[in-house]
Amino acid sequence: MLRKIAAAIVLVPLAIVIVAFAVANRQEVTVSFDPFSADKPVAAVTLPLFALTILLLIIGVVIGGAASWLRQGRWRASVRRLERELRRLRDRLGALEGTTAKPAAGTEQGAPRPRLRAPLR
Repeated sequence: MLRKIAAAIVLVPLAIVIVAFAVANRQEVTVSFDPFSADKPVAAVTLPLFALTILLLIIGVVIGGAASWLRQGRWRASVRRLERELRRLRDRLGALEGTTAKPAAGTEQGAPRPRLRAPLR
């Protein structure tokens, strides 16, 4: 419930700002992709300024997310390697104890699940 209220507190003003920006910037702009011909460009797009701004913002978020995902690749690989090693060591431990290492009830790898406290009222 608190999360929904916090989301509303952030998203409603953000939506109002985006709508106000779109209404205030409806004029058409031409974006040219031809650096050699300014008067008759070969590749040009005409669209409202707010659409261009929002499109560039979305492209920036996608590029930033991809860059972040690529930079974290070594950490994901390290986690996969450590999980394989943990599985292998648990199997060896189970073999040494004479049993197979079984995960605890309700968990995937046998690690105890953290218990959450009841929310304060």
